Amino acid sequence: MLVPDVVRAQARDARKRGEAKDKGPAAVDPASELPVARVLVDVPLAHLDRPFDYLVPVKMHDDVRAGSRVKVRFAGQLVDGFVLERAEASEHQGRLAPLRRAVSPEPVLTPDVARLSELVAQRYAGTRSDVLRLAVPARHATVEKQEPRPPAPAPDLDLTAARAAWDGYDGGQAFVDHLAAGGSPRAVWTALPGHDPAVALAHLAAATLHGGRGALLCVPDRKDVARVDAALTAVLGEGQHVVLTADLGPSERYRSFLALSRGAVRVVVGTRAAAFAPVADLGLVALYDDGDDLYAEPRAPYPHTREVLLLRASEQGCAAVVGGVARTVEGEYLLRTGWARELAPLRTTLRACAPQVAITGATDVELERDPLARSTRLPKQAYDAIRAGLERGPVLVQTPRQGYATSLACDRCRTPARCAACSGPLQVLDRHRPPQCRWCGVVEPAWACRECHGRGLRAPVLGERRTAEEIGRAFAPAPVRASGGDRVLATVEPTPQVVVATPGAEPVVEGGYACVVLLDTWLMLARTDLRTVEESLRRWLNAAALARPVDQGGRVVVVGEPSEPVLQALVRWDPAGFAHREMTERQSAHLPPASRLATVSGAEADVEAAVAGLRLPPGTEVLGPAPSGKDDEVRTVLRVPRSHGADLSRALVEMQGVRDARKLPPVRVQVDPVALE
Repeated sequence: MLVPDVVRAQARDARKRGEAKDKGPAAVDPASELPVARVLVDVPLAHLDRPFDYLVPVKMHDDVRAGSRVKVRFAGQLVDGFVLERAEASEHQGRLAPLRRAVSPEPVLTPDVARLSELVAQRYAGTRSDVLRLAVPARHATVEKQEPRPPAPAPDLDLTAARAAWDGYDGGQAFVDHLAAGGSPRAVWTALPGHDPAVALAHLAAATLHGGRGALLCVPDRKDVARVDAALTAVLGEGQHVVLTADLGPSERYRSFLALSRGAVRVVVGTRAAAFAPVADLGLVALYDDGDDLYAEPRAPYPHTREVLLLRASEQGCAAVVGGVARTVEGEYLLRTGWARELAPLRTTLRACAPQVAITGATDVELERDPLARSTRLPKQAYDAIRAGLERGPVLVQTPRQGYATSLACDRCRTPARCAACSGPLQVLDRHRPPQCRWCGVVEPAWACRECHGRGLRAPVLGERRTAEEIGRAFAPAPVRASGGDRVLATVEPTPQVVVATPGAEPVVEGGYACVVLLDTWLMLARTDLRTVEESLRRWLNAAALARPVDQGGRVVVVGEPSEPVLQALVRWDPAGFAHREMTERQSAHLPPASRLATVSGAEADVEAAVAGLRLPPGTEVLGPAPSGKDDEVRTVLRVPRSHGADLSRALVEMQGVRDARKLPPVRVQVDPVALE
């Protein structure tokens, strides 16, 4: 055992070594020009979210540029950082620490993206270092050292096709002409059913290029990216754009990123990872299907792609298009405030392009023919529609649950089937496999009901695979295919077949589906969430838009309660009217987007202390704390009028800065969360 004097001596020597290491070299020769580098260090602490000045050694003069990566000594550690700018002098009193290493002379952080990261951090009460992890991909040295991609030659663009692609919209041609002339119009777009949105987006990019500027297009998932990628190649030609998604892989993603930052191409399509793309001379940001929850970033500070692009359009003065087949409440708010104009289809064009939509059991005559039309899962009207549709082409059946049988109950007393080990819900993954716990994975081959001791099981809710199995037996010998979960089909052949898909996994078919059937609408409406009704209509409209036009026999059959207002909006094909009504209800209830919400989650004592230390703006409502759904965690909701949203974000940043400086346990802060159950 070491005696106390020896321990103290060793600690003293360690401190001396640490101090010597921190000081680094005694002196360095500074660069002759702009010897000060303002560096944003990669430290995710709110009270350190600001640039720090460092001395640029003369040997690094050529490699340290605005936007380049460097290594610096910070708080005794070697950390990464981005150079925001070079300066002649520093306001810091005393000797500056020198940069430790110039990682690369490549300027990967453009001034526009640096400013955008600051705005996003302020908007979502986060730090710039967290935002930059989302904005700038990791360096791939091999790709960076390769021969730069030559600039794409100017494409030979004919705006006739672009005007024709937008001819069916009120003001569509004028919008294209405005883009081509270098203008910056802003629109909330309601897409036509049956028309390929990928082609429409590609023509907007072409008009923007014609005006001498770049375009940034965001879509929900890689299936949509592939469609827009093909459309851009067809409209612009080879080599005029790049794809930027998170699942490209490190080298390919960095290669696409460098092509944009170096100005070799000026058009990019991607998922939410592309929202921060360094497009040169940005003239257009476009977001399709902006209500999709894939646009909500699951990592801090949890920004939404729509808000990032709207911030970018406001800051850089570029054009913006936000929309989809459905209209979100946020899109309706943009129209109400006058920030954007409506870009909606002409009513005559809509009637010609939309399919016929009907709800089973909507009339007394239908109920006389089928008394179970409102209670059975597949009423006779839907059965007949599938049978007739198969005579003319493919049929799409949408069901809201994936898997086989994700919920089980006793077939005698209807008691939910639970695992004997952990009391978790049982599920069946395949027709030949015994029940299995969804939580712990324990297999229950000899399950017995705890209430009545019965051994029979029923499935109140069926997944797409079990639905496909049952439909396959009902409509044999027609082929049946399932799309959902980890087996998503991008396209199917336009031959007679039944495609059973979950929402968002519906494959595209050339010429459209002869019939679309929407099952279990009650299940989608049963979710307890602020956006349940809005999200349900969006998913139903996206599926219905894949049907053929009414003059080609296109038909949509909805199995649900005919009196539901959201289903009536679907029958009328009126996403604008529904969004208007939903916006009015949100305003009267003081819910987003009419107000701003923020949640503070964590241990109960930490949340209470954090909220007590907030300097809240006037009119703030503090709701909670209440259980957050996670073990031993609570959540407090803060609600303010929209005009005080920036003040609320600022107060949250200050609170996190104080807690970080005092090394208090962290709490999770989310501003305007996409889901609030």
